[in-house]
Amino acid sequence: MKLADLIAGLKADRDAKLAERNAHAQTLEDLRSQDEVDEVSVSEIRAKKNGLDAEIDVLSERIVELEAEQARDEAMVRLSAESTPVVTARAAYDQVARVGGEARTYNPETDRSGAMFLGDVLRNAMFGDIDSRERLARHRQEELVERGAAIVQRGAVCTNAFAGLTIPQYLTDLVAPNAKAGRPLADIARKHVLPAEGMTVNIGRVTTGTEAAIQTSQNSGVTESSIDDTLLTLDVITNQAWQSVSRQAAERSTGALDVTVDDLVRGYHTRLDATLINQATTGLSAVAVANTYTDASPTAAELYPKVLAGLSAVEAALLDQASSGSVCVMHSRRWYWMQSQVSSSWPFVGQPGINVQQGGVNYGELYGAGFRGLLPNGTPVVVDNNIATNLGAGTNEDEIYIVNANEVHLCEDPSPPMFIRADQAGATDLKIPLVVYGYFAYTFNRYTGAAQKISGTGLVSPTF
Repeated sequence: MKLADLIAGLKADRDAKLAERNAHAQTLEDLRSQDEVDEVSVSEIRAKKNGLDAEIDVLSERIVELEAEQARDEAMVRLSAESTPVVTARAAYDQVARVGGEARTYNPETDRSGAMFLGDVLRNAMFGDIDSRERLARHRQEELVERGAAIVQRGAVCTNAFAGLTIPQYLTDLVAPNAKAGRPLADIARKHVLPAEGMTVNIGRVTTGTEAAIQTSQNSGVTESSIDDTLLTLDVITNQAWQSVSRQAAERSTGALDVTVDDLVRGYHTRLDATLINQATTGLSAVAVANTYTDASPTAAELYPKVLAGLSAVEAALLDQASSGSVCVMHSRRWYWMQSQVSSSWPFVGQPGINVQQGGVNYGELYGAGFRGLLPNGTPVVVDNNIATNLGAGTNEDEIYIVNANEVHLCEDPSPPMFIRADQAGATDLKIPLVVYGYFAYTFNRYTGAAQKISGTGLVSPTF
């Protein structure tokens, strides 16, 4: 489906829901204007209206995102039609690196696909092209000002890895990139800019709070309490990948560099997200309080109370510090298994926008596109396939995590990964090294018990 058709379909769906919502609003006005107000009917209509409001908000946000993407695409098409990039000598005044209000040497407006940057990398590494070297030097100075130095490790690949790309007639649009799990959890985290220096991040936690007391009598002394805090220290983690591309692959392949850099960047983000979930001691699986679900014949109806137990514990831990609702993070196999369940029992307490005959709502979003749907009580679901599926004694269990998105703290540089480069180190082997790297820090530990998980034999490989 074309982007314009998708936007038009979403708008039509939104307009239909808006008309239905406005009809409910008018019905409410009519009911309230009667001499004897039917409160039961008012509550029912208000719940329907509120549910439609939530659906309209989701559709509107999606439309804004797609329209912004469409506008960017159209702008790039116009730019391509107006000019063809050529390598020309720059005037003397432009032969210096300037960081400030001016556009970066390589930026999305002039080099959205990265072709200019990758071309400069290649020309400088293989031919020592002066203009390319000057642009890369200017870019390096901009990076140093904003981000700092690199830490990398090594690996290598040669032309055999690009068998499909070394044929000049190959239809490169059909290249199938390596599928990766991406960063669904990291994308909903509460973002912070990583400090410019140091390999730790310190956060203060008030672990002993003040307490009020009732004065025993007038003019009597008041009770004093002592506030105390504990330092929470986060390690700054270096996330990196290095890939050497042979000169043969670079010179005689179509798109080898583009494919490699795309794979490196997506691998970088996947590793970051997997670290948030699975890292020993500090990862979500390690710090979350376990709620065990043991069942030889699991069902969604039996699993659901465990989810509510986790939500209850998160709310009890955060109390008035919960600035948003909790989310449920699960593997795609668990989300689809829950959708496969059919039941004749319905929740005792309903949720606006979810019909009583439903156990939840599926938004029909693609993987990695944010919230996938709602559980029966309205809790949003995030699907993340970085969750391990080889847990438990039978090495076939996954886990479900319940967290408050504002208590998933992720410190990153503004636009990671920070750097891609080629050096002359592999010249004698006819290699062009490409490097991506970045720094990040994270924590789920500001409040004890604010991260919960469901684990156990009830979460073995699902049967459909």
